[in-house]
Amino acid sequence: MKFLIISGLSGSGKSIALQALEDMGFYCIDNLPAALLPHFARQIMEGGRDELRNAAVGIDARNHRFLDALTNGLSQLRAIGLGYEIIFLEAEETVLVRRFKATRRKHPLTRQGIALLDGIRQEKILLEPLSVNAALRVDTTHTTPHELRHLVHNFAHSDNTEGMTLMFESFGFKNGTPLDADFVFDVRCLPNPYWEADLRKLTGMDQPVIEFLERDRRVQDMFNQLCGFLETWLPSFEAEHRSYMTIALGCTGGQHRSVYLVSKLAKHFLHKGLNAQIRHRELG
Repeated sequence: MKFLIISGLSGSGKSIALQALEDMGFYCIDNLPAALLPHFARQIMEGGRDELRNAAVGIDARNHRFLDALTNGLSQLRAIGLGYEIIFLEAEETVLVRRFKATRRKHPLTRQGIALLDGIRQEKILLEPLSVNAALRVDTTHTTPHELRHLVHNFAHSDNTEGMTLMFESFGFKNGTPLDADFVFDVRCLPNPYWEADLRKLTGMDQPVIEFLERDRRVQDMFNQLCGFLETWLPSFEAEHRSYMTIALGCTGGQHRSVYLVSKLAKHFLHKGLNAQIRHRELG
């Protein structure tokens, strides 16, 4: 069975994540008080009902009065032998503020007379026990609902493959660094196809751009050294029971250099038998 806890900042997409799991056949409960988490887990383990074989619960700041019981609740899950994984969603503060203003929804912590931005920052502190223990953290700042559903779907199925799941993500520094990355590598030192008029409107997946980059020895050196670093250290993270890691590569616009290297790295680790996934943030 698989037991997932969905949490994150208000406005970051938790409802979309739970809906995606429900569409996959998970039994989902939203806004479960943290104190009831062990009781629900026991029902799952002792009930033997097929519809509860895979379950997910949403826990967030809406039940902040119960969050003091969260650490104890998670410890009880481990004590009764139920393995769980946490998916934590977040986004940049400016984006969260814009989303709340667009929907005219109230933030769960502003009911106490707290300003919206202060409520978002207080929420980060309240949910820190879930954030630091998350198996998957997703920055939804630049993520569409379709992309988020795809990420959640892939994670929920990640146990079907042996070893760690690697998400290779390309991005553009001009749009900010991904909040959910475990490793961030800057490849802006490599030759930029953008300055070639014939290549500007293409991407790192197009053959002319690939040929341009592969003519420069520095690109191959960067690829070899990234492979060496990851092959050296990923086993240590896997030994610490990390099942999912995001490796982000950024160039200026996230169109050429980072896209090319992310595609090449994912292909390399797929050939080594790992579950390697790709996300090109700026390409959509």
